[in-house]
Formats: sequence, C-alpha cells, structure tokens
Amino acid sequence: YLQSILEFEIVGRESEHQHLRPNRLVTLLRQAVAYQIESCQYHAEAVPLVPSLLADYAPVVVPNAEQGAFAGHLGNVKCTAYVGPYAQLIASGSSDNTVRIWDTDSAECLATLRGHTSRIWDICVDRAGATLFSASGDGSVKVWDIRDLHKPQCLHTIMPDDGGGDIYSVGLNPLESHIIMAGYDRKIRLYDRVTGRVVQTFHGHDLSVAQAVANPLGNLVISGSKDQTIRFWDMMSGSCVKSLRSHLGEVTSVATSDSGMLLLSSSKDNSNRLWDLRSLKRLCRYKGHQNTSKNFIRSGFVGDSLIVGGSEDGMVYLWDRESTNIVQRLDGHQGIVYDAKWNPKRGILCSASDDWTLKTWWFNPHAKTV
Repeated sequence: YLQSILEFEIVGRESEHQHLRPNRLVTLLRQAVAYQIESCQYHAEAVPLVPSLLADYAPVVVPNAEQGAFAGHLGNVKCTAYVGPYAQLIASGSSDNTVRIWDTDSAECLATLRGHTSRIWDICVDRAGATLFSASGDGSVKVWDIRDLHKPQCLHTIMPDDGGGDIYSVGLNPLESHIIMAGYDRKIRLYDRVTGRVVQTFHGHDLSVAQAVANPLGNLVISGSKDQTIRFWDMMSGSCVKSLRSHLGEVTSVATSDSGMLLLSSSKDNSNRLWDLRSLKRLCRYKGHQNTSKNFIRSGFVGDSLIVGGSEDGMVYLWDRESTNIVQRLDGHQGIVYDAKWNPKRGILCSASDDWTLKTWWFNPHAKTV
C-alpha cells in the first residue's frame, strides 16, 4: 500500500514537468482519422472529406462487381440482414421456410434455423449480432439465439392473439427494447421484449402493411401499406399523426436515413421516392427499375449519397441521391431482386433474389461498369 502511494506521487511529479504541446487533442484526433482512412479497404485518389467524428470513417463506393454467391436455399430468398458489428455473417430468409446464416467471406452456410411452417418475409438482427428475429407467413415472429451457430435456439415464438395471416415486417426500436411487427391484418404491433406482451397496437390502414419501422429518435413508427399510403404513428399514444398519399401503387417498403431527416419509400408504381421528414415534402423520385407485380421489392440508403433497390428485371439498381441518375446496374441474378442491403464497414452490398441465391457486390477497380 505504501509503495503504491509512493509510485503515485513519483508519477505525479514527473508529469508536472512534461510540456503539453498546443492543440494536442486535435492532433490525436487527426491521427486517429488518418489511421482509419489508411486502413480502409478502399483508397480514394484525393484526401476524403470526413463529415463527423461520431462514427468510424467508412467511404461510400459504387459496387461494380460480384464478390460472392450464396447458394443453398430451396426457394426464393425474400430478405437479408448483416449479423454482428462488423458483418462477419449474413442472414437470409426464404420461401423454403428457413433462415440461413452464412460466412460473409467464404459464402459457407454455417447454420439453418428451422421452425416456421411458411415462408419468411422479413428478418432483423440486433446490433450485437446475438439475436435474430424472423417474420413468417405462418403468422408468427420467432426470436432466435444465434450466439452459438452450432446450436442456434428458438427462444420464443410471438403469435398475436388477435392476429391473422402473414407477418410481412419485423424490426426493432432504437433501444432494441421493443419489436415492431406488421402484416396482412392491417395492424402494427409494438411488442415489449421484457414483459413479453404487445403494449401498443396501431390501427388505421385499409389494407395489409408491407413494412413498419421506427425513426432513429424512437418516437415514431412509420408504415407503408397496400392502401398506397405512408402513415406516421406516435409511439406512446398509438395515434396516427400524419398520412401521405402520393404513390400510385402499393407501398412495398419504407426506410429512414441514419440522420432521421429523410424517408425513402418504394411502390408498385415503378418508383422509389425520397421525403423530407421535417416538412414531409417529396424531394426526389427514382425510376428505371421494375416494381409492378405482387412482390415486395424494397429499397434503402447507401450512406448519404446513394439509393439502392431491387427490381423485377433481376438487377440491383443504384441511384445518385441528389441527381436521381442511375449510377450502376448490377447484373448477375437470374430472377427478381427483392432486397439489397449496404454495409459501410465492409463496403459491400448484399442482394436477395427469386433465383434462390444471395449475392454480395463490391468495388473492383479492374471491373467494367455495368
């Protein structure tokens, strides 16, 4: 004890004589950012702009080549999600009633989750990559423990008492304390993971709900429906605070940007639309793909500058967010592309298709633009 006190005093005295250079903290921050840029998979010719220090640097690149193909499902693949903070794994849900988990690098199937009795419409994974949630045509949401892929376990099956029909959408609120699920019966439900019960039900859509998500602040639920509307719901009261009707077809997906300032919607009118969430005004419309038949084709954000979406012509489309120009078409699937998700940590896209496969896409400097 006495020795520890003496050592503390000696260290303290030595530090008093050390000279702290001006702007030392700023220098350390610059060194940290420079290290992140240098260790990144993709290197820009010019010094990149780093807009924020709140997250690790992750450049947005335009994928132009197929990286991996994931085969093993026995039916079309409806949805995909990354597993883990660094996307070491990829999960997929299929019409073969299973969820599969794959190694991102080798494309090897590491686990198959069985238990649903109908197709999987949607999946999501918590940030830690420990728990997976699957929404199915059997009217249930299953909660899976996937920490040990040798023995994945179904922890719980959520079957709404007053529900009926397929559940098309499943997601988590920002705190990951509640599950948001929606589907054929036109209702959106908020399920408390602690109490194990539905604590809020949102009524108002005239037809089935294709997707429901929480905004980044966690105070709103945003839903898109076959009734061609997008609705905004107060999380606490359950009341609809706003409804938008601009699409000329069924709304097949909704997604918010990381900042919470923008909303992206997809519809069977062959368009994806971008909205300002503060004014609720439409900003842009993205066209060129095909989305007209009875499929849930979804779109999403690629960083702050690009939009990605699937298409019935079997291609993955990438648009410039501001100009709305198509900057890339990724051709490789042999059927409808239902879903495409971007991962900034790895700089890859993952697409899910009617051809029973997943594909990952990356930027290959030697590949030709499709």
